[in-house]
Formats: sequence, structure tokens, C-alpha cells
Amino acid sequence: MANSVSPLSKHEHLYKILVIGELGTGKTSIIKRYVHQFFSHNYRATIGVDFALKVLNWDANTIVRLQLWDIAGQERFGNMTRVYYKEAVGAFIVFDANRSATFDAVLRWKTDLDAKVTLPDGSKIPCVLLANKCDLQPEGPVADPSTMDEFCKEQGFSGWFLTSAKDNVNVEDAAKFLVRKILESQDSIIADDHYNDTTVLHEYPLPVGQPERRRICC
Repeated sequence: MANSVSPLSKHEHLYKILVIGELGTGKTSIIKRYVHQFFSHNYRATIGVDFALKVLNWDANTIVRLQLWDIAGQERFGNMTRVYYKEAVGAFIVFDANRSATFDAVLRWKTDLDAKVTLPDGSKIPCVLLANKCDLQPEGPVADPSTMDEFCKEQGFSGWFLTSAKDNVNVEDAAKFLVRKILESQDSIIADDHYNDTTVLHEYPLPVGQPERRRICC
């Protein structure tokens, strides 16, 4: 008879993930699609920060709880991002695949991110680049996958995906990819007896009621 896994033996991880990028790139739409399987054309621009929670049964022994922090596009110009970024262990940077100007801003977001948050060992947090709204005709660098691969490799992104919140393209795959990178990055940290990732976000309680093409660079 096969041994059943006791609920007490399950590992639970609580991870804070940032979703950042320019105004109007679809950050909120991606989160709504991923968490609620919902899409609407009528979202108001996020002011400050919003939150969502996603629970994943990663495998038979592992539960992963994700706090997704939806950071307003204009916040890069403010002083609050250091507070918002605190304790994050992964991030998405989102740009609009049909607006080259939003891609031009990606490096500014990545530089800001790397300057304000690191893992306990001092390394950069895993960050995945999302070229959103691929249901429309992409323009600029996205039209050349090899250029995007090289860009991500040079700038320290874990990978990149063409996504569409509207058509639900690669949203789930991108999230799984980022979680996998986070779990890999935590391996050495979890070995530290003083680290407990089930409590890392206790100072950030969520407010009650808050809610097929892929490219990956090495």
C-alpha cells in the first residue's frame, strides 16, 4: 500500500511578487486574468499599489502562496517604490508589445528594481519580462525574438514571454516560470536555519477583500 502524505508534511511558501512597468501596459489585466480568469476593457489606472493573492498547489508536498503587488506605472517617479519593493522575491516587468516607448522604459524599471531590492544573499531577485497585448500586431524589438533573447541575457532577466491578458496567452506559463525561478533562488536561503519563508511577509497583510508563442532566454 502506498504511503499517503500527511498534511503536516506539506511545505508552504509565501512569496511577494511585484508587477511593474509603464502606465497602460496591462499589469492589472494580467493579474486579473491570472488570479480570477477574468478580463475587462474597463480598468481604471492603478493609484499607488493594489494587491491580489494566488494559491498554488505546486506539487503533492508544496503549497505556494503568491502576493501579487500591482504597482502603478507612475510610481517609478516617486519615492514609495523602495517601500513597495521591500521583501519581494520575484518580479514581472510589463511593457506593451505595440508601443515601443513602453519597451524603452523597461531598463529604467529594471535599474530601479535592482537598486532597491535584493535577496538575503545579495543577489538580484528573479525578474521576467512580459511583452503584453500580443493579440495585436507587435512592433519594435519584439518582432525579432533573437534580439529579445539577447536583451534579456544582457540585462539579467530570467526570461521573457509574449503575453495577452485578453486572449489568455502565456499568462499561466509565465507565472509558473517565475515561481520555478523563485524556488530555485530560495534553495540556498532555505538551508539557513534562521530563514522561514512562511513568515517573510507577515508585516504585509493583504487588505480584506482585495483581490501560443513563448520565448525564454537562458
